[in-house]
Amino acid sequence: MPRVLVVDDQPEVRTIIAIVLRMHRYEIIEAESASAALKLFEPAGFDLAIVDILLQDSNGSDLIAALRAQSPGLPVIAISGMTVLDFLPDTPELSDVVCLQKPFRPADLMRAIEAALEPHRRPANTAAAAAG
Repeated sequence: MPRVLVVDDQPEVRTIIAIVLRMHRYEIIEAESASAALKLFEPAGFDLAIVDILLQDSNGSDLIAALRAQSPGLPVIAISGMTVLDFLPDTPELSDVVCLQKPFRPADLMRAIEAALEPHRRPANTAAAAAG
């Protein structure tokens, strides 16, 4: 069961994300702040992080950078009620972050998850295709 770290300072947003993902058989760990997320984060323990860019205690892009410092290549979805791209620095380390604007529908969330996870599935698919 894939494990997802969901970081948002709005409990209702975390709850909705958790409900949708649990319906799709994901294990969810919720954090209400960047500091809580860093305490919960285990580099080998998460398959994906969903991070609100405008957290009360931190800039979400700083949190993403901190998570990726511990787990390079961690798939990440950045969410925000504003245009997320305006808040992500233009750095190579964050170029593959998938952005999702609030409010979003469950189907939009699942598409974003597929987009974030897809690059991490390619090597296995490419190897299988080469072997076949």
